[in-house]
Amino acid sequence: MHKDKRTESVSKTETPVENPDPWIERYFNHKCYITFLTGCYSCHWQYTEREKTELGSCCCTRKEQFFHVCLVIAFILSVIFLFVWSETSNEYNSFDWVVYLGTGRWFFWSIIMLSTAGILTAYASLLLVLGFLLLWERIELYMHRSHKVIIVLTILLCSFLIYILSKFWRDKLLIAGLSLQIYAPFVHLILLTVMIIISWPLAVCFAHLESEVRIRRYRMADYENEILERCNIFTRLKALQMAAGLPFFIILLCLYLMPLGIYSPCIQDKNKLGPKPGFFGHRGAPMLAPENTMMSFEKAVEHDAFGLETDVYLSYDRVPFLMHDYDLSRTTNIREVLPQSTYNHSAYFNWTFLSTLNAGKWFLEHKPFLNMEPLSEADKRKAGNQKIPQLAELLKLAKKKQKFVIFDLFGPPPKHPLRHSFVQRVVRVILDSKIEQHLIFWLPTQERNYVRFMAPGFQHVGRLLSIDRLKKENISIINVDYKRLFYNGLRDYKAANIYINLYLVNEPWLFSLAWCSRINSVTTDNIALLRRINRPLFFMTPRYYTFMWVFMVIVSAFIICAIFYYHWQKELKREKWLEATTATADDQETSHRIKVME
Repeated sequence: MHKDKRTESVSKTETPVENPDPWIERYFNHKCYITFLTGCYSCHWQYTEREKTELGSCCCTRKEQFFHVCLVIAFILSVIFLFVWSETSNEYNSFDWVVYLGTGRWFFWSIIMLSTAGILTAYASLLLVLGFLLLWERIELYMHRSHKVIIVLTILLCSFLIYILSKFWRDKLLIAGLSLQIYAPFVHLILLTVMIIISWPLAVCFAHLESEVRIRRYRMADYENEILERCNIFTRLKALQMAAGLPFFIILLCLYLMPLGIYSPCIQDKNKLGPKPGFFGHRGAPMLAPENTMMSFEKAVEHDAFGLETDVYLSYDRVPFLMHDYDLSRTTNIREVLPQSTYNHSAYFNWTFLSTLNAGKWFLEHKPFLNMEPLSEADKRKAGNQKIPQLAELLKLAKKKQKFVIFDLFGPPPKHPLRHSFVQRVVRVILDSKIEQHLIFWLPTQERNYVRFMAPGFQHVGRLLSIDRLKKENISIINVDYKRLFYNGLRDYKAANIYINLYLVNEPWLFSLAWCSRINSVTTDNIALLRRINRPLFFMTPRYYTFMWVFMVIVSAFIICAIFYYHWQKELKREKWLEATTATADDQETSHRIKVME
């Protein structure tokens, strides 16, 4: 094929401007830069001269295209898993204990999961960036085999974990949706900032592609037109422009309109914000002392708990005591004292034996919460000597400090002497304590009529029941899982003037959501942190959010247009320089021919 001499002359003179990123050569050694990219992506750490692929042509083989698609899928799945898992941080403690009970080894497995998700996301993100930079340099993609294996494993692992969450921990997935009610306004503003940052390389790419089309048309001679049309190079360059620009502008438009579909309870006028919810100390203050011990309840009282939450079993000799698990393996030293009975039901033991067990050493050994505050030496000594308390001891403390008490009552196992009369026994213990009856939030559902007859002052608490059923049973208080409540009739309960207590709320963002939703009280492990919150963390007025929305739209649109205009002008200057160079070359060639003819 004949070459146009003018094209040859231009190609010689335009060498300094062929590189679309001259700033790289200005600040970095370009060979080292290319070696770094290919080394990380393809594990080829020796620099070799590579012929750049023609702009608009395919960047790699079909096999490499397939693995690049796999890389994109791995990135999306890892981001989804990272987002879902990071937003379930309120449930990390329960997850760690479930794994502990299954494996027998205590560790912060939830943090291992979070770290794994973060590493996989960072890994896939890095490979995507490297692939983009290689494409920018028009170097053919070749992903190393080890990367391909890890990418496939990432897809399989993330798919498996997401499936497990959706199958066996489905209610936890609801937390991600709740978090968006809090974070969506701020995510919206952050995404607009991200779009401004992304617009810079996009504008460079878009303007360069447009310039490339015009330059190619200017260079080509008449006899090259058919070849270029056959290759369809202009169509491919335009397609690249559309592929790069159209999704960006669609996403940007959606972000501009996003506030129209955002609902957040924390966007409301200040005068509509309800009072701060009260706190029920979940098993006391389990981040400050061993759960369900007197030290734990005393710590909750010190931190101004509204009420005390616990769990009640009855010993074989009819003594109600405080314990959450059905056996004693997790929170006592029964493995050392009576190893053959480690997993026996706690209700089969006499109180004389239960009262001898240590219920605090496990707390110092395991440190069950990741973000626990350090204990003083005096608290360590006190925690290490804690015993299993009776219900009567808790009632005595609540009576003295005028704290409400709410508890789950677990029925005894078969052949227990109180199998059919445990409710009567617990009611008798409460009445004997002389505590004011209105301080008892009666949660057990068994024998409510008997309880109402014996203790008419108890405040009966229901579950997530219909409004009609609550009215029928004369119940005006509910104790519900926050995940279920926010998706099942919160407004109806508030309209019916039902008192709502949520469990289990540990994270500040979740507490802020409860506050903005006018929840009356929450049950929490993290009372020391939540009591320090004086206003919802993500609260803003509608007027302020509207101002921020309009302001960010105007500013982002102005900056993005300015970026595109700047790069457009830059490419026009480059084209004019090329035209001038070409004209000079043509003049020199014409002069040379005239001299030869003379």
